[in-house]
Amino acid sequence: MMNFLEKSKAILFDFWDKPEKSSDDELSNDIDSVRFVVLDTETTGFDYINDRILCIGAIVLQNNMIPIHDSFEVFIQQEHYDQATAKIHGILKEFVIDRPSEFEALQQFLEFLGDSIIIAHHTIFDITMINKALERNGLPELKNRTLDTAVLYKKTLLVSNLLERKESYSLDELADKFDISKKDRHTAMGDAYITAIAFLKILNKLREKKEITLKQLFK
Repeated sequence: MMNFLEKSKAILFDFWDKPEKSSDDELSNDIDSVRFVVLDTETTGFDYINDRILCIGAIVLQNNMIPIHDSFEVFIQQEHYDQATAKIHGILKEFVIDRPSEFEALQQFLEFLGDSIIIAHHTIFDITMINKALERNGLPELKNRTLDTAVLYKKTLLVSNLLERKESYSLDELADKFDISKKDRHTAMGDAYITAIAFLKILNKLREKKEITLKQLFK
């Protein structure tokens, strides 16, 4: 029987060994048929080198639906603890007793993610934190395409000299704008869910103007 490490290596090899789709091929797909994975990470802080991921939460979005059964959440063993940020995300050092190692958590996440398009709010932070974790474990960085709801939201705004547009919009601002509950805000799964709903609302707004394609979302 294959042991855990051998199984993990086999899964990870399969993940990165998949041939990359051509840009035209992938982006010609209908938006509704594409499998998106909306994710969020809770971390000990904002330092890419010294801080660590505490939890990854992710949900699938496909065909304008969020199947609750098709979700992913993992709390990772804590080697680094920051009391200040713990007050925000609420993840205490002994909050979950049975937590996988960083490598095991990454293996589980990659198996769930597959070749889906990633959606997050301020995507660069979550992706960089995950890529730094992959690097620490001797693994290649993610190849998945990514979309950022903070960027997409600005596409829905009117262009006018009379209206001031901010450089960046927070997830709280999007939740308020689209009347999305913030009950589970600052949890990985809660923020992933808010981001997924916000993405659907953004799509509806963009479709009010004209027919929108997957390729246009990346422009």
